[in-house]
Amino acid sequence: MTTTLLQSTTAPESGAQQIGRVALGSAMVFAGIGHLTFARQEFRAQVPRFVPRVTRRSVDDIVVASGVVEIALGGSLILLRSRRAAVGLFLALFFVAILPGNLAQWRHHRDGFGLNSDRARTIRLVFQPVLVAWALWSTGAWSELRRSA
Repeated sequence: MTTTLLQSTTAPESGAQQIGRVALGSAMVFAGIGHLTFARQEFRAQVPRFVPRVTRRSVDDIVVASGVVEIALGGSLILLRSRRAAVGLFLALFFVAILPGNLAQWRHHRDGFGLNSDRARTIRLVFQPVLVAWALWSTGAWSELRRSA
């Protein structure tokens, strides 16, 4: 199933998908830069307490590493048009992988990025599946997954 996704994508891309893909890629690059610079402290609030113990890395190392991954995914989303479905799948999986951080921020009432209430943090959790769907739709990965099923 996923071997089709990992090959070059030749499916046409609509204008809306292209705009969505480039916008999402740009947002990812911006967020990744934030991990490395101006928003590093804010991102530290999202690292679940168990992750440093499991990975034997500092919270700051985890924030930096995730920033590098976000920049790579965002840049790939913009530049690797022929591999956009595979990149979209990896980005969707990344959004699933960071869900524990968003849940930890909500569960432990940690403020960050203007999310200073349980309501704001809950709304953000509701939008996590939207990010997954956006990554899959804007890259054509959704169609490729359905086609190969």
